[in-house]
Amino acid sequence: MAGYRGGFGGGFGGGNQMQMMKQIQKMQQEMMKAQEELEQAEIEGTASNGLVKVTLNGKGEFLGISINPDVVDVDDIEMLEDLIVVAFNDAKSKADELSQQKLGKFSALGGF
Repeated sequence: MAGYRGGFGGGFGGGNQMQMMKQIQKMQQEMMKAQEELEQAEIEGTASNGLVKVTLNGKGEFLGISINPDVVDVDDIEMLEDLIVVAFNDAKSKADELSQQKLGKFSALGGF
């Protein structure tokens, strides 16, 4: 075997492995960027034509709430509680949709 130089890089796909590693690193960087964008995003959910507003980030983490004083009735706290739940669920649905848009392409890759 006078012509054999050792190693497995030459004819056994060494270049393909390097290219694949570069693609994986690029995808990981893209995913990290998308996750950062989700953390920075602010999604607002509303109830009763905006009388109650809930703000989440793109990861679904609670950031704040705004309640119009007109909806506050001390004799009907249950209605206000229901409006908060509706506004939160609206914001959560929007945050989930944004997350799917940003990260959905990565889920097919087994969690990259």
